[in-house]
Amino acid sequence: MPQATVVVCSTCKRDGELVGPRLVAAARTASVDGVAVRSVRCLGNCSRGPSAVIRVDGGFTYLFGNLDPAADGASLIAGARLLTAAADGLMPWRDRPESLRRGMIARIPPIDFPEG
Repeated sequence: MPQATVVVCSTCKRDGELVGPRLVAAARTASVDGVAVRSVRCLGNCSRGPSAVIRVDGGFTYLFGNLDPAADGASLIAGARLLTAAADGLMPWRDRPESLRRGMIARIPPIDFPEG
């Protein structure tokens, strides 16, 4: 099973409060084997932060926004586990935590995705 990476924006703010580091910490606390958690200074999704990415080699990459820094660390890890288990490289919609259903901003295909 491939390893997933969760990348969390560490500079996201909500209502003027820096909340990115709280989401980074929550994801790291919830992390399990097979899921790496990293932070980045900006994901360029400032109007819909806090933001995070879930990616896996050979699968789609997902960008999420409007996350809850207190509750969605575990949601990101759950989504990463779903993505690593997906044979087709797509995170199953039905099994996603609610915040990953309503907060999806983009789904980006892998570089070698066949055009269809």
